[in-house]
Amino acid sequence: MTVRKLDMATTRPRLPDWFRTRLPSGELQQKFKETKDTVTDNMLHTVCQEARCPNIHECWAAKDATFMVAGQECTRGCRFCAVGSIKTPPPLDENEPENLADAIATMGLNHAVITVVNRDDLPDSGAGHYRKCLEAVRKRTPEVTLELLCSDLAGDHQDLADLLNGLELEVFAHNVECVPRLDSRVRDHRATFEQSIGILKEAKRLRPDILTKSSIMVGLGETDEEITEALQMLRDAKVDLVTIGQYLAPSPRHLAVDRFPEPSRYDEWSLQIEEMGFLGWACGPLVRSSYRAGELLARASVRLRTDKE
Repeated sequence: MTVRKLDMATTRPRLPDWFRTRLPSGELQQKFKETKDTVTDNMLHTVCQEARCPNIHECWAAKDATFMVAGQECTRGCRFCAVGSIKTPPPLDENEPENLADAIATMGLNHAVITVVNRDDLPDSGAGHYRKCLEAVRKRTPEVTLELLCSDLAGDHQDLADLLNGLELEVFAHNVECVPRLDSRVRDHRATFEQSIGILKEAKRLRPDILTKSSIMVGLGETDEEITEALQMLRDAKVDLVTIGQYLAPSPRHLAVDRFPEPSRYDEWSLQIEEMGFLGWACGPLVRSSYRAGELLARASVRLRTDKE
């Protein structure tokens, strides 16, 4: 097995011909326009826009959107991530929970993903603030399904318990990002596959009624065999939902792209995921961790009901 050395990106690689997005049409285009106009008219901010997500048309047409809370900069410095790094972030915004709730209500969403930056500077890694944000949204729009894409909370299971205890939440997500062997090259030294798996396992133990979810990027130097092994480790941790997508270097200062797996490879991973017993998945070059998140939740819910019947 030959594994190529990871280098920093120096030039943007040419994207394969099949690396394209499809714009919605008809009713879906109208729904996307409605969401876009609401965001523009009310000067709202979403990760979908700021990260220039290639799937924004699909997700907004489905009335899904992703928001980031607890600041715009992270206390960690992962080598794949476009979010800025800072040692001592500004204090948390006390008005953020209500502002977030207002934004989600104004957009008329069906499903909202709340993602966070790492806050290693805080005693609880931000868990209390994340909870306030989710509670404010639930109170304002109880019909919206909620997904928290959480940090690893520095591996503190008590902070996780304080966050999840009695919380009304449909999906708890935390991304392992890459295969275990690449942790030290790809992620901040404070983040590891083992720690991430531990948080996912504990979340399921604490709240078996909540679906758990994770995501893996490809093109960082992993092998196909390592992806399969990582997927099995996630399933062994009773993770319910998983996504796999292509890594793209945000800038020349980030890790270089190692490879572009063909679309057929994602189909093979999808078959493996189904055989392993995951309830929902999305695999493809343009898939991101929050891709069609509401649809994944809906499909998983149907599977659960079918299994019970």
